[in-house]
Amino acid sequence: MRQKQPVKIFLVDDDSVFLKLLEIEFIENGDFDIETYESGEQCIKMLKNKPDIIILDYLLDGVNKNAMNGLATLDKIKEYDPEIPVIILSGQDKIEVAVNCMHHKATDYVVKSETSFLRLKKIINKELQYNKMEKQLNWYMERM
Repeated sequence: MRQKQPVKIFLVDDDSVFLKLLEIEFIENGDFDIETYESGEQCIKMLKNKPDIIILDYLLDGVNKNAMNGLATLDKIKEYDPEIPVIILSGQDKIEVAVNCMHHKATDYVVKSETSFLRLKKIINKELQYNKMEKQLNWYMERM
């Protein structure tokens, strides 16, 4: 029987405390392989590690004001591999920001709150189920 691989998640946020708390939540509540990055530039360099999902902060300017922001990072990720699901996580609770992220091909948008981890986990499960069904459908379609 084949061993199930953990889901590889990249967590990208310039708030190191929030980043660590989110990492702990994922490690304690599921079968996840977590890689954390404090900048979009670090994340882009490590895309060769083939994440299943990326959770990306919207601003990313807390440590370095000249750092690549979340949307620029999202665009670079999609250039590298348009199939990688990217969930934008932000303190910005504005519909215009969420819509803009979706125009940049984000998978979803989550506002940072006490319940953001539960929402992220639900989105990840939905995305993984969708990807699995899509692979099965493609497999069947190739045989017809």
